[in-house]
Amino acid sequence: MFIQTESTPNPATLKFLPGQTVLEAGTADFPSTEAAQSSPLAQRIFAVNGVTGVFFGNDFVTVTKNDDIQWDHIKPAILGAVMEHYQSGQPVMGAGAETASGHAEHSGEDSEIVNQIKELLDSRVRPAVAQDGGDITFHGFDRGVVYLHMQGACAGCPSSTLTLKMGIENLLRHYIPEVTEVRPVAV
Repeated sequence: MFIQTESTPNPATLKFLPGQTVLEAGTADFPSTEAAQSSPLAQRIFAVNGVTGVFFGNDFVTVTKNDDIQWDHIKPAILGAVMEHYQSGQPVMGAGAETASGHAEHSGEDSEIVNQIKELLDSRVRPAVAQDGGDITFHGFDRGVVYLHMQGACAGCPSSTLTLKMGIENLLRHYIPEVTEVRPVAV
């Protein structure tokens, strides 16, 4: 098994590509060891000293580390944990564990606008963000303000504010005049 790694715009996050499907559908975000209890793979990765977050996409695993530790010191252990997991035959997610489809539900008078926002996020934003090892999902819409949840490499990334304001906000405002601003939300 050959696992490739890619850097992300977030210096504390590295993207691991095991060369096979990680999740069939959706994403899974593990911002802590406690959150990883539903995933044997995430538990193995959190066992590496210095890991502070794990995120699964369709064909990648994004790992976030503590700022005090250098990638050179923990990358081999993470590669070993991922390889060991896939050789064990265990599932990535435990029985009954759920992956996130992404967007929050929204109903009401703005539902047509919200559907347009979700469509643009799915077609234009999320594929590009996945290339960087993260995900951005719709969280809410209120009086022209779109609230988005950032995961994986996007969470805590120094360039995420610029991506939100200059990229996503401009895109949404261009196609949907009702959108006036985009803000990140912590879940």
